[in-house]
Amino acid sequence: MSRTVILVVDGLGVGAMPDAGELRPGDRKADTLAHTLDHWRAVNGTPLRLPAFAALGLGALRPHPDLAERAALPAAYGRAALGYRGADTYAGHQTMMGADFSAVTVARLGTHLPEVTAALEAAGHRVARLSGEPLLEVDGAVLVHDSLEADPGVNWNVSGRLSDAPFDTILAIARTVREMAPVARVIAVGGHADEPLARSVRHGDGGTVGLDTPATGFYRNDGLQVQHLGAPLDHTRQLPEAAARAGVPVRLVGKAADILACDAAQRRPAVRTGEVLEHTLEAVREAAPGGHALVVANAQETDLAGHQQDPARFGAVLARVDTGLAELTRLLDAPGDRLIVTGDHGNDPTAGHAYHTREFVPVLIHRPGAEGAVRLPDAATLADVGATAARALGLGPDVLGSGSPLL
Repeated sequence: MSRTVILVVDGLGVGAMPDAGELRPGDRKADTLAHTLDHWRAVNGTPLRLPAFAALGLGALRPHPDLAERAALPAAYGRAALGYRGADTYAGHQTMMGADFSAVTVARLGTHLPEVTAALEAAGHRVARLSGEPLLEVDGAVLVHDSLEADPGVNWNVSGRLSDAPFDTILAIARTVREMAPVARVIAVGGHADEPLARSVRHGDGGTVGLDTPATGFYRNDGLQVQHLGAPLDHTRQLPEAAARAGVPVRLVGKAADILACDAAQRRPAVRTGEVLEHTLEAVREAAPGGHALVVANAQETDLAGHQQDPARFGAVLARVDTGLAELTRLLDAPGDRLIVTGDHGNDPTAGHAYHTREFVPVLIHRPGAEGAVRLPDAATLADVGATAARALGLGPDVLGSGSPLL
């Protein structure tokens, strides 16, 4: 029996993958963790204290003067390559849960304007190009555009101010786009902006044109609503559905509640780190020691800090996550319990751009009752994280579509 928690610290990378510079050569030097630690010390004159991360082997994995060199807990630690193209939250989580996303299609909206326009007009919408740019304004209120927060062509966004259109309308437009979009993800985004969205349209890498979402004020202002519409996947061969079929209670927390499929799961969407951690701790407390439970949680505010190129905020959020990790390791104390701390991509807040960075991510596994700490070999894909959790839960070896257990 196992209480298994996967905590995804969104955007926490530990160094560039070999192909990180193919799109942006400067990303060869990306190192989200090290650069955040360096900035904290440079600005504050003291180290950023992350004792719970260090106890799980983060400093042993990615040596740094401000992290303890040895794991203090019975941990297994290593790093994982992403196992999918680009650097994207949705693709990262779907891969982690057992999907094979290695061949996801990449396409700019500008190469599919006629088809998207026709689909929206057939659904009864008024559609026009905005100022001659390769993005669409729908019903004079909602923009369909390339996502500038992931690598070019990975995702499209459908964005609107909630003062101009209710989120149900934004989502309906996104569903129409999703029906013919070849990309991994179409994201419906509704929020409260400081000015008309057209003023935040920017040119991105690779010929993309889209909304600079951080500049709109969506992330700063309350009331943000987001729904991710992914490419068709066999969710029955992903970890949440497989666990639920086996009778394991499943809870999805934070952004994981928005982007992972599982009809039986309890969902606790949240953005603020404190809420994400409290929902995660609540789920662990409700599962008695010796019982079965799966919790997949995403701490998103690190990723937002990366997009905002704010290393001070990134560090402060890491410190809040560290406090939650200390409590999680205290609660998950029964033999067989597992806490897996990882990332979905990098988002170096010192990179000089607002995009994700293609980095290895940590895999830190708390193993109550085990003897000592061990270094794991590099994982070829994030799918190995899901497979490791599946084994801890006692699920069969072929229950997931992809991945091999690390333990």
